[in-house]
Amino acid sequence: MRDNVLSLRPLIVASGLALAVLTAPAHAFSDDEARKAILDLRKQVQQQNEQSQRAKLQLADQIQALQQEVAQLRDQLELVSRQQPSAKPGGAAGGSNPPGASAGDPQEQAAYDGAMDQFRKGQYKEAAESLAAFTALYPNSQLAPSAQFYQGSSRYALKDFKGTIEQLNGMVQKSPDNARAPDALLIIAGSQIELNNRAGAKATLQRIVRDYPTTPAASTAKSRLQLLQ
Repeated sequence: MRDNVLSLRPLIVASGLALAVLTAPAHAFSDDEARKAILDLRKQVQQQNEQSQRAKLQLADQIQALQQEVAQLRDQLELVSRQQPSAKPGGAAGGSNPPGASAGDPQEQAAYDGAMDQFRKGQYKEAAESLAAFTALYPNSQLAPSAQFYQGSSRYALKDFKGTIEQLNGMVQKSPDNARAPDALLIIAGSQIELNNRAGAKATLQRIVRDYPTTPAASTAKSRLQLLQ
């Protein structure tokens, strides 16, 4: 009996080794599959988070668009006030306009008003061309920064985001103290987001908070920075 057991021992050992060889790859394959599933899940979660964040930023852009519409309404009221005759002798118009809101040359003012009328009507391509012509013809006009701002805004509406950034960066560099400069930076940040330049958008928003801390644009920039975290 003992001899039989001894004779079977090599067979048992060989069987055990074969089983070990067969089961080891199976376990390794299972581990690899699990790792792959975890990586795929992480990728899906990351994509969902990015989509959610993008949706939030798009909503913020919609809010900004509404704010721009309010600004446009203000401009319309300013235009109406310029066209209303004053009570002064001679019928001089627009005596109550704030500094820099109008041009001294009637032709210059008419060229600006015509371009702005196109912008308000949603004729963004025509408005961009008219405003570009205005700034070329009247580069030193008090209305030039405003014309550059709305030219950039027109390009943004046309989804020319690179052109928007170039245009509005030029406006801010030339007129950093202009009232529309922080709003121009907001539009630049929105364009950078559309171009998936999150780092650039974050830097632009931080610049608004740093350089224009008391403006409504700074409050908007702070909210957007939270979304970019």
